[in-house]
Amino acid sequence: MGGHSHWSQVKRQKGVSDSKRGQLFTKLAREITVAAREGGGDPDMNPRLRLAIEKARQGNMTLDTIERAVKRGSGAGDDAAQLLEARFEGYGPGGVAIIIDVLTDNRNRSVSDLRTTLTRGGGSLGEAGCVAWLFDSKGVITLEVDEQDPEEIALLAIDAGAEDVRVEDRRVEVYTAPADLDKVRRSLGEQGIAAASAELSMIPKNNVPLEEKTAVQVLKLLDQLEDLDDVQRIYSNAEFPDAVLLEYASR
Repeated sequence: MGGHSHWSQVKRQKGVSDSKRGQLFTKLAREITVAAREGGGDPDMNPRLRLAIEKARQGNMTLDTIERAVKRGSGAGDDAAQLLEARFEGYGPGGVAIIIDVLTDNRNRSVSDLRTTLTRGGGSLGEAGCVAWLFDSKGVITLEVDEQDPEEIALLAIDAGAEDVRVEDRRVEVYTAPADLDKVRRSLGEQGIAAASAELSMIPKNNVPLEEKTAVQVLKLLDQLEDLDDVQRIYSNAEFPDAVLLEYASR
Protein backbone atom coordinates (compact mmCIF):
# COMPACT_ATOMS: atom_id res chain seq x y z
CA MET A 1 0.00 0.00 0.00
CA GLY A 2 1.30 3.44 -0.90
CA GLY A 3 2.10 5.88 1.87
CA HIS A 4 -0.27 8.55 3.06
CA SER A 5 0.05 11.95 1.36
CA HIS A 6 3.40 13.50 2.26
CA TRP A 7 1.81 16.88 1.56
CA SER A 8 -0.67 16.17 4.38
CA GLN A 9 2.15 15.18 6.73
CA VAL A 10 4.22 18.29 6.03
CA LYS A 11 1.13 20.47 6.31
CA ARG A 12 0.41 19.10 9.78
CA GLN A 13 4.02 19.61 10.85
CA LYS A 14 3.93 23.23 9.69
CA GLY A 15 0.95 23.93 11.87
CA VAL A 16 -1.67 26.58 11.19
CA SER A 17 -0.91 30.27 10.89
CA ASP A 18 -2.91 32.70 13.02
CA SER A 19 -4.53 34.12 9.91
CA LYS A 20 -5.98 30.71 9.00
CA ARG A 21 -6.86 29.51 12.48
CA GLY A 22 -10.37 30.98 12.37
CA GLN A 23 -11.05 29.25 9.05
CA LEU A 24 -9.76 25.95 10.45
CA PHE A 25 -12.02 26.24 13.50
CA THR A 26 -15.02 26.85 11.24
CA LYS A 27 -14.25 23.70 9.26
CA LEU A 28 -13.70 21.63 12.41
CA ALA A 29 -16.96 22.91 13.89
CA ARG A 30 -18.85 22.04 10.69
CA GLU A 31 -17.53 18.49 10.79
CA ILE A 32 -18.61 18.12 14.42
CA THR A 33 -22.05 19.55 13.65
CA VAL A 34 -22.70 17.23 10.71
CA ALA A 35 -21.33 14.21 12.60
CA ALA A 36 -23.73 14.96 15.48
CA ARG A 37 -26.60 15.49 13.04
CA GLU A 38 -25.99 12.18 11.27
CA GLY A 39 -25.16 9.95 14.24
CA GLY A 40 -26.38 11.70 17.39
CA GLY A 41 -24.68 13.94 19.93
CA ASP A 42 -23.16 11.24 22.16
CA PRO A 43 -19.53 10.65 21.11
CA ASP A 44 -19.50 7.30 22.94
CA MET A 45 -22.17 6.07 20.51
CA ASN A 46 -20.98 7.99 17.44
CA PRO A 47 -17.47 7.12 16.17
CA ARG A 48 -17.49 9.87 13.54
CA LEU A 49 -18.31 12.48 16.16
CA ARG A 50 -15.69 11.06 18.50
CA LEU A 51 -13.00 11.40 15.81
CA ALA A 52 -14.17 14.90 14.89
CA ILE A 53 -14.00 16.05 18.51
CA GLU A 54 -10.53 14.53 18.91
CA LYS A 55 -9.34 16.36 15.80
CA ALA A 56 -10.79 19.61 17.12
CA ARG A 57 -9.01 19.15 20.44
CA GLN A 58 -5.74 18.55 18.61
CA GLY A 59 -6.41 21.81 16.79
CA ASN A 60 -6.76 23.59 20.17
CA MET A 61 -10.47 24.31 19.81
CA THR A 62 -12.04 25.24 23.14
CA LEU A 63 -14.46 22.91 24.89
CA ASP A 64 -17.23 25.53 24.73
CA THR A 65 -16.89 25.81 20.97
CA ILE A 66 -16.95 22.02 20.59
CA GLU A 67 -20.08 21.73 22.76
CA ARG A 68 -21.87 24.44 20.75
CA ALA A 69 -21.09 22.61 17.51
CA VAL A 70 -22.45 19.36 18.96
CA LYS A 71 -25.65 21.10 20.10
CA ARG A 72 -26.18 22.62 16.66
CA GLY A 73 -25.95 19.18 15.10
CA SER A 74 -28.23 17.67 17.72
CA GLY A 75 -31.07 20.02 16.78
CA ALA A 76 -30.35 23.27 18.63
CA GLY A 77 -30.30 25.39 15.48
CA ASP A 78 -31.34 25.34 11.84
CA ASP A 79 -27.89 25.86 10.31
CA ALA A 80 -26.95 22.18 10.65
CA ALA A 81 -29.82 21.10 8.40
CA GLN A 82 -28.58 23.43 5.67
CA LEU A 83 -25.10 21.86 5.45
CA LEU A 84 -24.73 19.39 2.60
CA GLU A 85 -21.90 16.90 2.17
CA ALA A 86 -20.56 16.47 -1.35
CA ARG A 87 -17.53 14.95 -3.06
CA PHE A 88 -15.99 16.35 -6.23
CA GLU A 89 -13.30 14.91 -8.46
CA GLY A 90 -10.88 16.48 -10.89
CA TYR A 91 -7.37 16.77 -12.22
CA GLY A 92 -4.35 18.92 -11.48
CA PRO A 93 -1.19 19.71 -13.45
CA GLY A 94 0.65 16.63 -14.67
CA GLY A 95 -2.55 14.60 -14.72
CA VAL A 96 -2.67 14.34 -10.92
CA ALA A 97 -5.99 12.99 -9.64
CA ILE A 98 -7.71 15.09 -6.96
CA ILE A 99 -10.70 14.29 -4.72
CA ILE A 100 -12.30 17.15 -2.77
CA ASP A 101 -14.81 16.74 0.07
CA VAL A 102 -16.95 19.75 0.92
CA LEU A 103 -19.52 20.78 3.48
CA THR A 104 -21.63 23.58 2.09
CA ASP A 105 -24.91 25.42 2.41
CA ASN A 106 -24.77 26.34 -1.29
CA ARG A 107 -23.75 23.61 -3.73
CA ASN A 108 -23.75 25.92 -6.75
CA ARG A 109 -21.29 28.26 -5.04
CA SER A 110 -19.02 25.35 -4.16
CA VAL A 111 -19.03 24.04 -7.73
CA SER A 112 -18.25 27.49 -9.11
CA ASP A 113 -15.40 28.09 -6.65
CA LEU A 114 -13.87 24.67 -7.27
CA ARG A 115 -14.08 24.95 -11.06
CA THR A 116 -12.53 28.43 -11.04
CA THR A 117 -9.71 27.45 -8.66
CA LEU A 118 -8.89 24.26 -10.54
CA THR A 119 -8.90 25.96 -13.93
CA ARG A 120 -6.68 28.83 -12.76
CA GLY A 121 -4.31 26.31 -11.20
CA GLY A 122 -3.85 24.34 -14.40
CA GLY A 123 -6.40 21.64 -13.62
CA SER A 124 -10.03 20.86 -14.31
CA LEU A 125 -13.19 19.70 -12.55
CA GLY A 126 -14.25 16.24 -13.70
CA GLU A 127 -17.36 14.11 -13.62
CA ALA A 128 -18.31 12.01 -10.60
CA GLY A 129 -16.29 8.80 -10.61
CA CYS A 130 -13.60 10.02 -12.98
CA VAL A 131 -10.75 9.46 -10.50
CA ALA A 132 -12.32 7.74 -7.48
CA TRP A 133 -11.34 4.34 -8.88
CA LEU A 134 -7.69 5.33 -8.42
CA PHE A 135 -8.13 5.43 -4.61
CA ASP A 136 -9.10 3.11 -1.77
CA SER A 137 -11.11 4.30 1.22
CA LYS A 138 -9.11 3.57 4.37
CA GLY A 139 -8.78 4.61 7.97
CA VAL A 140 -5.35 6.12 8.62
CA ILE A 141 -3.80 6.43 12.08
CA THR A 142 -0.50 8.26 12.38
CA LEU A 143 1.65 7.44 15.41
CA GLU A 144 4.66 9.58 16.34
CA VAL A 145 7.09 7.20 18.03
CA ASP A 146 9.50 8.50 20.66
CA GLU A 147 11.46 5.88 22.57
CA GLN A 148 9.24 2.94 21.66
CA ASP A 149 10.25 0.40 19.03
CA PRO A 150 8.35 1.24 15.80
CA GLU A 151 8.39 -2.39 14.70
CA GLU A 152 6.85 -3.50 18.00
CA ILE A 153 4.13 -0.86 17.67
CA ALA A 154 3.46 -2.04 14.13
CA LEU A 155 2.87 -5.57 15.42
CA LEU A 156 0.51 -4.26 18.11
CA ALA A 157 -1.43 -2.40 15.43
CA ILE A 158 -1.80 -5.55 13.36
CA ASP A 159 -2.99 -7.43 16.45
CA ALA A 160 -5.52 -4.63 17.04
CA GLY A 161 -7.06 -5.19 13.60
CA ALA A 162 -4.99 -3.05 11.21
CA GLU A 163 -4.88 -4.15 7.57
CA ASP A 164 -1.42 -2.76 6.91
CA VAL A 165 1.32 -0.78 8.65
CA ARG A 166 4.06 1.43 7.25
CA VAL A 167 7.11 2.41 9.31
CA GLU A 168 9.11 5.47 8.24
CA ASP A 169 11.78 6.99 10.49
CA ARG A 170 10.06 7.51 13.85
CA ARG A 171 6.56 7.49 12.39
CA VAL A 172 4.17 4.57 12.09
CA GLU A 173 1.23 4.81 9.71
CA VAL A 174 -1.56 2.34 10.42
CA TYR A 175 -4.13 1.50 7.73
CA THR A 176 -7.51 0.03 8.60
CA ALA A 177 -10.83 -0.75 7.00
CA PRO A 178 -12.99 2.40 7.37
CA ALA A 179 -15.30 0.70 9.87
CA ASP A 180 -12.35 -0.41 12.02
CA LEU A 181 -10.62 2.98 12.35
CA ASP A 182 -12.04 3.94 15.73
CA LYS A 183 -11.71 0.42 17.14
CA VAL A 184 -8.01 0.20 16.25
CA ARG A 185 -7.31 3.74 17.48
CA ARG A 186 -8.96 3.02 20.82
CA SER A 187 -7.18 -0.32 21.19
CA LEU A 188 -3.80 1.34 20.65
CA GLY A 189 -4.73 4.11 23.08
CA GLU A 190 -5.58 1.56 25.76
CA GLN A 191 -2.03 0.24 25.35
CA GLY A 192 -0.56 3.69 25.89
CA ILE A 193 0.07 4.46 22.23
CA ALA A 194 -1.47 7.84 21.45
CA ALA A 195 -2.37 8.78 17.88
CA ALA A 196 -1.01 12.00 16.40
CA SER A 197 -3.97 11.85 14.00
CA ALA A 198 -6.75 9.46 13.02
CA GLU A 199 -8.96 10.02 10.01
CA LEU A 200 -10.84 8.44 7.16
CA SER A 201 -8.86 9.01 4.00
CA MET A 202 -8.67 8.17 0.30
CA ILE A 203 -5.37 6.41 -0.32
CA PRO A 204 -4.06 6.34 -3.90
CA LYS A 205 -3.46 2.88 -5.35
CA ASN A 206 -0.47 4.30 -7.23
CA ASN A 207 1.24 7.68 -6.90
CA VAL A 208 2.14 9.95 -9.81
CA PRO A 209 5.79 11.14 -9.56
CA LEU A 210 6.11 14.83 -10.42
CA GLU A 211 9.08 16.79 -11.67
CA GLU A 212 9.93 19.90 -9.68
CA LYS A 213 8.12 22.57 -11.70
CA THR A 214 4.88 20.60 -11.88
CA ALA A 215 5.13 19.64 -8.20
CA VAL A 216 5.26 23.32 -7.23
CA GLN A 217 2.17 24.00 -9.35
CA VAL A 218 0.27 21.13 -7.73
CA LEU A 219 1.23 22.19 -4.19
CA LYS A 220 0.05 25.73 -4.92
CA LEU A 221 -3.24 24.41 -6.32
CA LEU A 222 -3.86 22.13 -3.32
CA ASP A 223 -3.26 25.05 -0.96
CA GLN A 224 -5.64 27.28 -2.94
CA LEU A 225 -8.32 24.59 -2.86
CA GLU A 226 -7.89 24.11 0.86
CA ASP A 227 -8.31 27.85 1.39
CA LEU A 228 -11.87 27.65 0.04
CA ASP A 229 -14.32 27.92 2.93
CA ASP A 230 -16.45 24.95 1.86
CA VAL A 231 -13.56 22.51 1.39
CA GLN A 232 -13.07 20.05 4.26
CA ARG A 233 -10.54 17.54 2.91
CA ILE A 234 -8.42 17.05 -0.20
CA TYR A 235 -6.80 13.87 -1.49
CA SER A 236 -4.42 13.46 -4.41
CA ASN A 237 -2.13 10.83 -5.91
CA ALA A 238 0.75 13.27 -6.35
CA GLU A 239 4.25 12.17 -5.36
CA PHE A 240 6.36 15.25 -4.61
CA PRO A 241 10.16 15.47 -4.81
CA ASP A 242 11.74 15.79 -1.36
CA ALA A 243 13.37 19.09 -2.32
CA VAL A 244 10.00 20.63 -3.12
CA LEU A 245 8.47 19.44 0.16
CA LEU A 246 11.43 20.79 2.14
CA GLU A 247 11.01 24.18 0.47
CA TYR A 248 7.26 24.07 1.17
CA ALA A 249 7.83 23.19 4.82
CA SER A 250 10.23 26.10 5.31
CA ARG A 251 7.77 28.76 4.11
